Amino acid sequence: MFQTPQWRASSRSAPARRAVGGLLCLVLLAAGSAAAAGAGLLERSFRPLAGKTPVNLQAQYGGQVLLLVNTASKCGYTPQFEALEGLHARYKGRGFAVLGFPSGDFRAQEFDDEKQIQEFCTLTYGVKFPMFEKVRVVGEQATPLYRDLARQAGEAPKWNFHKYLIGRDGKLIASYGSKTVPDDPAVVAAIERALAAPRPAAAGKR
Repeated sequence: MFQTPQWRASSRSAPARRAVGGLLCLVLLAAGSAAAAGAGLLERSFRPLAGKTPVNLQAQYGGQVLLLVNTASKCGYTPQFEALEGLHARYKGRGFAVLGFPSGDFRAQEFDDEKQIQEFCTLTYGVKFPMFEKVRVVGEQATPLYRDLARQAGEAPKWNFHKYLIGRDGKLIASYGSKTVPDDPAVVAAIERALAAPRPAAAGKR
């Protein structure tokens, strides 16, 4: 009677198995890096302006369309606050928010005191959209969020009121320079297209 051997020759040589294993690792690492690049953009926490308790952007705004803006109170573009508030009020019911990040990176055109920034924005322009702690947006000390935005967009802010549009999936859609006003037809059209996209099933707080 024929008996099945107790050993079986390997179908691949050891070097071949190592090569296949190495290739598989590279594929998995690349896939993981790509996923992290998109999903991790909003996985940061910032204090509300003049506040104490950090807010996780993904938990609070995940699934929404966001316009991130580095603001300043003493800049020639400061009147853009009015149009930014207009956009926020117009579309917030559909899952849109403007997020402001005060910064003094450009000729120190922002107050040092966060309460002073808050009072200026509220009293002068009636800002109600979320404003966060004062941050660095360019250079080696830029906050990681803005480093990632600059890397993905291929451009860092060159001045105050640079705008980054982020879709419901947490990925960067577009980047607009300071001279592009918030209610520019191209910006509005991009926001409306992004709002038409379905909200991800695993989105954060609405």
